[in-house]
Amino acid sequence: MKNYLIMLLFAVAISATAQDKKGRPTSYNYMRGVEAVQNEKTEEALEFFNKDIQENPKNGYSYSWIAMLREHQEEHGRALTAADMAIKLLPKKDAEYVIFAYTTRADVYLNLEDTVKAISDLTTAIKIKPDENSLYEKRAQIYYEQERYDLADADYQKMIELKPGETMGYMGLGRNANSQKRWDDAIKQFDYVTKLASDYSQGYAFRAESYIGKEKWAEATDDIVKALSLDWDRKAHYLAGTLKEPAFTMLVSKIKVQSAKSPNEATWPYILGTMYEQNKHYTKAIEYYETANSKDVSPSVYQRISICHYEMGKYEDALNSINQALSLDSTDLSYKARRANIYYEMGEVHSAIAEWDNVLTAQPEYGFGYYRRGWFKELAGDMEGAIEDLSMSIVLDPDYSYSYVSRGDIYMKQGKKELAEADFKKVIEIEDTPDKYDCIHYAYQGLGENAKAIAAMDSIIARDSTDSGNYYDAACLYSRMQDKGNALRCLEKCLELGYNRFAHIERDFDMDFLRETDEFKALITKYKSASSSINREQSNNVSKKELIISEIPFTKEDGICKVKCQINGLPLHFVFDTGASDVTLSMVEATFMMKNGYLSKNDVIGNQRYMDANGDVNVGTVINIKNVNFGGLDLNNIRASVVRNQKAPLLLGQSVLARLGKIEIDNAKKVIKITQY
Repeated sequence: MKNYLIMLLFAVAISATAQDKKGRPTSYNYMRGVEAVQNEKTEEALEFFNKDIQENPKNGYSYSWIAMLREHQEEHGRALTAADMAIKLLPKKDAEYVIFAYTTRADVYLNLEDTVKAISDLTTAIKIKPDENSLYEKRAQIYYEQERYDLADADYQKMIELKPGETMGYMGLGRNANSQKRWDDAIKQFDYVTKLASDYSQGYAFRAESYIGKEKWAEATDDIVKALSLDWDRKAHYLAGTLKEPAFTMLVSKIKVQSAKSPNEATWPYILGTMYEQNKHYTKAIEYYETANSKDVSPSVYQRISICHYEMGKYEDALNSINQALSLDSTDLSYKARRANIYYEMGEVHSAIAEWDNVLTAQPEYGFGYYRRGWFKELAGDMEGAIEDLSMSIVLDPDYSYSYVSRGDIYMKQGKKELAEADFKKVIEIEDTPDKYDCIHYAYQGLGENAKAIAAMDSIIARDSTDSGNYYDAACLYSRMQDKGNALRCLEKCLELGYNRFAHIERDFDMDFLRETDEFKALITKYKSASSSINREQSNNVSKKELIISEIPFTKEDGICKVKCQINGLPLHFVFDTGASDVTLSMVEATFMMKNGYLSKNDVIGNQRYMDANGDVNVGTVINIKNVNFGGLDLNNIRASVVRNQKAPLLLGQSVLARLGKIEIDNAKKVIKITQY
């Protein structure tokens, strides 16, 4: 909500303190409503504005705020009604608020997919204030999404005319040119952007896209690295994951250089991990993710490691990694959902259901969660429970096709043909064009229209003939149709392409027709053996390696765990705080270490890279601690913020110690137990 409100307040609320001067309302409830908006208290603001219009039914100002707040809550109908009232009642001379009302209503129309009325409202707002750049930008965005590039270009040109020193007009022209593959025209615009604002990452990221279009790999990879070095630009990160050879190796080399320049920065190896993961080089991806975690441990990185293990069919390792993520952040439901899927692949369907129980208890409106749990219940033989969950999924997410297919399959098994056919027909209604095809082939097959099912499946495969999952779906379709030859052909193709979810294949109802055939058994044996052979060496090194358990003694004073250690060779102690996520270093110790050679100027890595004339380290400085040794264990390259008034030399949170493994505190023995994986 914060960013949304700031955008609107920028144009309107600054003048809220001058209500009397401009003839704006000063009633108690109205002023309290504006104050609540500024404090991001949506419900409180609505309450005050509604009270105000009860007392002052012709106050268009309150209606304008109600419209914005209702729209933010996705109450489009009520937002539209309020915006209409605001436009009707606001004094025409107050251009700021009239424009506010029109742009809010334009947003409502966009969410109602009525672009004609949205454009009309923005055009009206432009007529009221033809020198307001943001209005042209909003309208140009709609034209861009409609691929009406000439009209979008005209609006971007107007933005440049009004404010030639701002970047967005040039960025818009460049983006439009990219969309039309006019790469040279795009590069011209982005060149100018990088001159106007050399620290603006988007100029480099979008120019990289242009260079990719021209297959100028050196220039493209330079721009990606530049954009990432400025602020870890999302578009640049996305482009990095799409590159193929020779650009892939070129970019990897350049990122390795950046990583060498900033050896304490975790983001560079993390980006390398995502690149290798996107290219399905999972072992290499894990290597870089682990490097990133050694510099700055993160539950999200453990999740990515888990995903890589999962994709390789190494479910024990996937489970270990997701458990590590949960040990650092037990509140993240996406980690629990992933653990449920891992349990299923390990053949533990009831554990998977139990995990989804936990997720849905915490997030009962999660439609996809009911679909997954319903599907697992079907596999476990709980058909009524499956129908209940799938029906809930449909209520919460009525456009998710797979819920209808799964429920339709169960109804068909139960002999409820009419209900099944109604579900299959709903899928066809949802996936009404080839670009929306997802599981429509199963619906056609369920209705007995096999020719249409095959045509739809062929269309899906044509979109990406390298996707092993597409061929697995085809194998399932032909198996359901009892076409043994094509089912086996597609199954072998999916296995050739690397499909390795053997536990799923062995349980999937769609494979029932093939499961007892000699050909099916031979294929599974062949490819399962090959997959095991590929992963055996790494599995032995990772999954089956001996666990090392260390016990580190601590003393306890006033409920605080103190551990003897050496910090860059200086004998001190640290305080272990299970509730802390950051590492903090006492200013007294930091200054002593700096003056006595235990820290150097090169260890200052934060934004505030300074010391005072006496050599004292300023509060807020971020320090790299090269080594913390305790109990024979080493933590290397730890980022620590220097703080005032900290009694302990060093405070370490559980997230940092988790680099070493699983952390447990044995208060009876007064030891910290660390199990190294």
